Amino acid sequence: MDTIFALASAQGKAGVAVIRLSGPLAHSAAADLTGSLLPPRGMRVRSLHAADGSRLDEGLVLTFKAPASFTGEDVAELQIHGSTASVNAVMRNLLDTAGLRLAEPGEFTRRSLENGKMDLTQVEGLADLIDAETEAQRKQAQTILAGELGDLAERWRRDLIRAASLLEAVIDFADEEVPTDVTPEVRTLVTGVMQDLHREAEGVKIAERIRTGFEVAIVGLPNAGKSTLLNALAGREAAITSEYAGTTRDVIEVRMDLDGLPVTLLDTAGLRKTEDHVENLGIELARKRADAADLRVFLTEDPTTLGVPMIDGDIQLLPKSDLREDDKGGISGKTGHGIDQLISHISYVLSDRFTSHGIATRERHRVALNDSKTALAAAMTVLESGPDLYDIAAEELRTAIRALETLVGRIGVEDLLDEIFSSFCVGK
Repeated sequence: MDTIFALASAQGKAGVAVIRLSGPLAHSAAADLTGSLLPPRGMRVRSLHAADGSRLDEGLVLTFKAPASFTGEDVAELQIHGSTASVNAVMRNLLDTAGLRLAEPGEFTRRSLENGKMDLTQVEGLADLIDAETEAQRKQAQTILAGELGDLAERWRRDLIRAASLLEAVIDFADEEVPTDVTPEVRTLVTGVMQDLHREAEGVKIAERIRTGFEVAIVGLPNAGKSTLLNALAGREAAITSEYAGTTRDVIEVRMDLDGLPVTLLDTAGLRKTEDHVENLGIELARKRADAADLRVFLTEDPTTLGVPMIDGDIQLLPKSDLREDDKGGISGKTGHGIDQLISHISYVLSDRFTSHGIATRERHRVALNDSKTALAAAMTVLESGPDLYDIAAEELRTAIRALETLVGRIGVEDLLDEIFSSFCVGK
């Protein structure tokens, strides 16, 4: 096994930089830099020197003994001054050390997975935590990183192994004193797991939206003030505004944090009939994005004229309240009237949906959960036919167990690993 190293903190000037090493030569390489022995596990302030004895820097050297480390291997971390020159000098000396090489993206975390320190769902949770921009994303990523989905999968797996063992005991020891009617206990175990799987699979869509962001589309007639409203919500000139109808031809996106939820606001082309071919393309795109959005804000007096049906949770507001004598139920991006209420309304609707999500957060999770549930449904059908078909029911249970093992990365995920770890930075 190679010993790898990389800068684990951000590039550029900083107060402190962290260089991480992992592998069988991690401790000896750190000791060579300090010119002294290091404890198997501990912290020491040491001066770092190049091979020719010249001083490189002074810093805190941390050592971790396998398997009690992030990667499960011997690990050393060098916390040095964060100047670009200091970091480059130490990195050059490590690169010249025999047996050491630069880490690839995500290689520290990959070793943690391979050494059983994390399961695949925790790896995904760590990636999500690194990318988290809002409080909701942080909390969701922490839940996954803490291993809660893996713990659930392990509990389901134990129940299904118990159910399969009951069936196999009847098959293998039919002539001995083994109770033949194990159907009630097996049914109870399988039904409980199926209910949990259904709940988690149903919650993936919302959980994935928290991870990737909700979309809120602003729709209305041309010149209804959609772009002005978007600019007011964004706090900057994100969209071009003018008094001419049809100014917006494409969908303009603005990413925001609304009460801890990641939200992408969509400014769409005004919905109308027109002979302008380019504008028609924009209108068609606007309808498609509005149909796919999680929530729509309709700036119109009559939503039925827009060709995009309102659904439960959508918001209707009267546009340009600054030009109306009665501004009740209206909004104005120009004056700011109704902006705070709109933000609160959007946050309330999305937060209400947020409460219904489960722990599973990705399409991969949903597929594994549904594959397991499908196999369990087949097992339940066969189970009702009695002991003569217990062998088939047991095989369906094993299929369900294998699907759960792909969820946590025990089997069948080799093709996914390169894609997953390519999204990590080099020092993680």
